[in-house]
Amino acid sequence: MRHVPIAAFKDRASEYVAAAEAGEEIVITRHGKPAAKLSAVAGDIERETRAREALARIREIGARMRAEGRTATIEELIEWKNEGRR
Repeated sequence: MRHVPIAAFKDRASEYVAAAEAGEEIVITRHGKPAAKLSAVAGDIERETRAREALARIREIGARMRAEGRTATIEELIEWKNEGRR
């Protein structure tokens, strides 16, 4: 994590944004104290999208099972949890 004074950030903002896009976190300081943090957004958005899609699939499975009058066994829950990890 790199600490950068605000004056330096203003002079070379595009360089720091490129570093953040590459995965580096930049802490912008004012009078030596942290004021803001610059980090990439794409990874967070992708992770959030995957999490929302997984939750939607879980809800679909739950609705289907309720319609069939079934409940999930512990083995099924563990299998679903591990499903994308192989």
